[in-house]
Parts: sequence; structure tokens; C-alpha cells
Amino acid sequence: MSQSEYLGVFIDESEEHLQAINDNLLQLEKQPDDMTIVGEIFRSAHTLKGMGATMGFEDLAHLTHNMENVLDLIRQEQLDVTTDVMDIVFEAVDYLEEIIVDIANGGDGKQDVQAVTQHLEALQGKNLLPSKEGAAAAEASSTSEEKTPAEGIFDEYEWTVLVQSKEQGYHAFRIVVELDEKTMLKAARVFMVFEVLEQAGDVMKSTPPADELEDEKFETSFEVVLVTTVEADDIKQQIRNVSEVDSVTVDAIETGQPDKPASPAQNQTRGTETLAKPNQKEKAPSPQKKSELNKTIRVNIDRLDVLMNLFEELVIDRGRLEQIASELNNNALNETVERMSRVSGDLQEIILNMRMMPVEQVFNRFPRMVRSLSKELGKKVTLEISGAETELDRTIIDEIGDPLVHLIRNSMDHGIESPAQRQSAGKPEQGTVELRAYHSGNHVFIEIEDDGAGIDKDKVIHKALTNHVVTEEEIQQMTDQQIYGLLFSSGFSTAEEITDVSGRGVGLDVVLSTFESLGGVVTVDSELGKGTLFSIQLPLTLSIIDVMLVHVGEETYAVPLTAIIETAIVHKGDVYSAHNQKVIDFRGKVVPIIFLHDIFGVDFQDQDTDYYSLVIINKGEKVAGLVVDSLIGQYDIVLKSLGNYLTNVFAISGATILGDGQVALIVDTNALIR
Repeated sequence: MSQSEYLGVFIDESEEHLQAINDNLLQLEKQPDDMTIVGEIFRSAHTLKGMGATMGFEDLAHLTHNMENVLDLIRQEQLDVTTDVMDIVFEAVDYLEEIIVDIANGGDGKQDVQAVTQHLEALQGKNLLPSKEGAAAAEASSTSEEKTPAEGIFDEYEWTVLVQSKEQGYHAFRIVVELDEKTMLKAARVFMVFEVLEQAGDVMKSTPPADELEDEKFETSFEVVLVTTVEADDIKQQIRNVSEVDSVTVDAIETGQPDKPASPAQNQTRGTETLAKPNQKEKAPSPQKKSELNKTIRVNIDRLDVLMNLFEELVIDRGRLEQIASELNNNALNETVERMSRVSGDLQEIILNMRMMPVEQVFNRFPRMVRSLSKELGKKVTLEISGAETELDRTIIDEIGDPLVHLIRNSMDHGIESPAQRQSAGKPEQGTVELRAYHSGNHVFIEIEDDGAGIDKDKVIHKALTNHVVTEEEIQQMTDQQIYGLLFSSGFSTAEEITDVSGRGVGLDVVLSTFESLGGVVTVDSELGKGTLFSIQLPLTLSIIDVMLVHVGEETYAVPLTAIIETAIVHKGDVYSAHNQKVIDFRGKVVPIIFLHDIFGVDFQDQDTDYYSLVIINKGEKVAGLVVDSLIGQYDIVLKSLGNYLTNVFAISGATILGDGQVALIVDTNALIR
């Protein structure tokens, strides 16, 4: 076996197991008496140890083995789940994560794990851990027990199905498959075995259940109950043809002298799962043909990027064809182009969905961070997460992790008070930080809300005036949300002292610029003494966007549709000047107008007209009107970067190629309003 051949799979699966260990350890801390959680952690650690040993990463295997020993003590109720014990186990997980990161970066996975290993061994010593030989024997015994087929696993209905099957000439087999202990892709082997079995007959049950087999939550063996007309020897031979299958045992299930069927509750306790139940109206059993194991494959994200780039070229050509078809006015051509547009639209949706990932991948890191930070700050904080299944484009997912870390750390350091302060304010000692995600239209909203002290508006105003961020006159015209938004100014901080967590005047301005570079909008709302809410609005994807094309002089510009409230036409006589700024009265609200001709240095196409064409845009509560020569219409366009030579171009976020081959620049509305 070539190590490099499986290295990518090893890293991916190791990260998944470490995430599962982290999540379950946090759950165990809340429910220390729940041994099922300990079992989940033990299985993940055991799999990680086996993978590490197979790949030759000794420090990983050695550290995981010692962690296993501690978990085994907890499982045998010889060690209590205390904060001190959890701290040491979490410390071991930190080292495991560092090892995996090092391996992913091309390292050899070598880490100095002596100190944390001694801490783990100290826990074992305090609780009279058996010798290594005894532990190995216990592990072998445990493994042996896991490999033994469970007896009496059928409930009454399932047993009736088996009896009817036998009466109609079917065989009922209990099949135990043992994989090679060095198998790296266990889930793939399980899938291949199920493919063989489904061609031979109907799979009724599996032990462990299908979802655990898919997640590789088993050692090296699993059990399947099959109803078939194929003989046992033929089935055994077909399964043996699957690579990395070590042994196969096929035993007939006798229904003549049945044991007492197990109750459904007992069946569930034994960890089995009915993969399919036959239609009760049929005489013969017909368990479903397809296993519930998801037929999924891992695809390198670079391949999806290539696929997206090719499709973006297709979108550009589609626009060109649509324009040609409209000019030629040929019915056959129009019908063909319309059909191609529908098909490419469906293809676009599929490709975008392939790139979508749940924000859970980012959110998963925060419970552990909050636990560590709570201890560091001497505060009691609980993190509540909702909407983790909400999906975003991978390119956005990759960028939002660090800014969210800043905001959560800010909420815990500046927002949540100390237990004594919370008690004196009549609040519970334990503060709460809520992390939410949800869809709304073509956007995803991520919100971070705490029940802490809130933001002192007067302190923000004083600091802003002292730092000359705004003037007294500007402050008078600002809403509360706009005042809170001053926190995102560069170098702005209301912290009275510098800590390791925050208070250096850096962070929030970086947060804002990162989210805005993704086409997002950040708003802040707060109530003194009650808490603070940070809300981030993000687009679903950055690759293909809806825009309004407009003419400014002889140039064509694209304004993202997500930033547009509406379009309007106003008479020049309705434009006024206020504070050296042209404004209009739009629906009872004073709205500043921005002349794109001036911004981009383009001449007016027709200065004799008495009217202005406006595109009303917004950024949070702020609204502005863009003056353009004319509106072209709404289009799907491909967002292209300006490249390394045209960085930091004011109010331009990218470019696109139109159907006639011309290049249109995409307006950065956030920069204009800012």
C-alpha cells in the first residue's frame, strides 16, 4: 500500500473523527453519566488510532492509545467525568489536531506529546488502570464481543417475514463479513459488499445500522441479514471477490424452532436497524433493493472549480446566443436558444448546489473555543447554535471563519459580564451567546447575539469624537445603529484595558472589510444592559449573480440586484442641496444621490433631458440613489476578477463579459454608500 495514495483520505477522515470527538466531549461534559457518548468518543479515537498506526504516524497512534485508556476507565465507571479530567482530554485532542495539521501541510506528524501523555497516564495511575497486557486483552475481548453476531435480534413482525420467506422457497442468511484490519476505506468496502448482496437478494437488516457503517463507526466486521434464492456458497464467493475482505461467514437462519423474538425496544438496544420492511399486502417479502448507505464520493474541490469556470464560459456564450437570436428573429433559432437557456439554468442550479456547504463546518469549531475562552476569562458562557445546516457557497465558507471568531471573542470579552457583575444586575451567572444562520431570499443571514452588558452609546460617541472619526454635526444626524457601526472604524476600541482576547483596537475593522469583500453587509444593534446583536448578510454565491445593467455615457455598468431597492425617474427640479450633497425627497425620506458620471469620469450621454434615471440602492439602513443615463435590464452575469494589476479600484468589485462581447464593470455599491 502506498502511503501517499491514501494520505488525502486519511487527512479528511481524521479531521472528521477529531470533530466528532470534540463535539461528543462537549456533550459528555454536559451529560457525564451518559455512557453512550463515551462509546461514540471511544470508537472515533479507536479508528483514529488504527488509521494513524497504519499510516506510520507513531505519535498520533501513541497519544490516541493513551486517550483510549482514559476513556475506557470512564466507560467502566472507574473514573469520574470532572472538569480536570476533561481539560486533560481536550489538551490531548489539541495535540492530535496539531499533528493532523502538520501532516496536511506536508510534515511527518512528529510532535512532543510527552507532557500530555504523562497527564493521561497520571489519570490512569490514580484509578488503578490494568497493565498494558490486561488492557490489550480487554480490548481484544471487547472486539471479539463486537464481532459476535447478536442473537434474537428480530421482532415479531420481522420474524413473520422470515417465516413467510422460507415457506415460499427463499433462503434467509445471517452473513458476517470481516474486513482486513489494514483497510483504509472501510465505508467503500461496505458499499461494495452491499452492491453484491442487493444483486443476490433483499437486505433486511444490518448490524451496526446503516448510518454507522457509512460513518465507519465499527471495527472490522459487520453483519447483514439477507433474503435470497441464491445458495450460500455462491454468495460467499461473490463477497470474497471484494478486495480487502478477510473472511465471510454465511449461516442459514432456521425458522423451524425459533427463539422468542425480541421486542422492538430490545432490538433497538442491540444497535440493529431494519434496512427495509416489505409491503404487508404482498405474500412474499420484498425488502427494498437499495441499501440506505448513501452513494456518495469525495470530489476534490479543484475539480468543482474547473467545472464552475467552464460553466461560466457557457453562461457568457448563452448570453451571446440570446442576443444573436433576438437580432435575427428566426423562430427555429429562438426555440433552440430558449431550450438551451432552460437546460443551462437547471445545470447552473445543480453546479451551484454542488458547491454549497453547510455553515456547520465553520460553526463546529466554536463550542470548543467558547469553553476554553470562558475558563480564560473567568466567565460562565454557554453557546447556543441554530441553523447550522444552512448552506453557503464554498468560497464564502472559506472566508467567514476568522471574522466570526473575532465577533464571538468580542461578545465574550466586551459583552458578557463576570458572574459577580451579572448577579448584581439581576441576571443569571451564566451568560449566553447565540449563533444563528438562516436563509432569506437570495441571502444568508448569520447573527451573533449575547445577553451581556450591551454597548454604551455615549462611550462610543465620546471615543469617536476624541479619535476624530466623526464630527459633532455628523453625530447629530446619525441613528443608533450608525453610531454602533462606528465600532468598525479602523483602530477604534472602547476597551478600558488591553487583554489577550481583545482591546487592541484591531479586529472589527478587519471583520467589516472581509464581509464587505464577500458582498456582505454587517449591522449592529444593542440595548444597554440587555445585550448586543451583530447581523451579517451574505450572498448565496459569488460566481454567478443577478445584476441590473445600466448605461453611463457610452459605458455599460452592472449593479448587483441584491443591493437594489427599486428604480425611479425624478425631475431635476426635485433635486436639492444639503451639506454640499445633492439629495432628493424619496418616499418621505431624504436620500443622497450619487452621479456615476463623476465617480467614473464619464460624460453625460444627453444633458438636455429634464429628468434623472435613478437606481435606488441600500446598505443596511443607509440608502442612496445612483444617477445613470438609462436602464438596460436584468441579466445573469459571471463575476470575473480584475486581476493583480487592477487592485483597489474604487467602487468596482469586478467585471463581466456581455453577450455582445463587451466588458461591463460591476459597481461596488457598498463602497459608494460608505
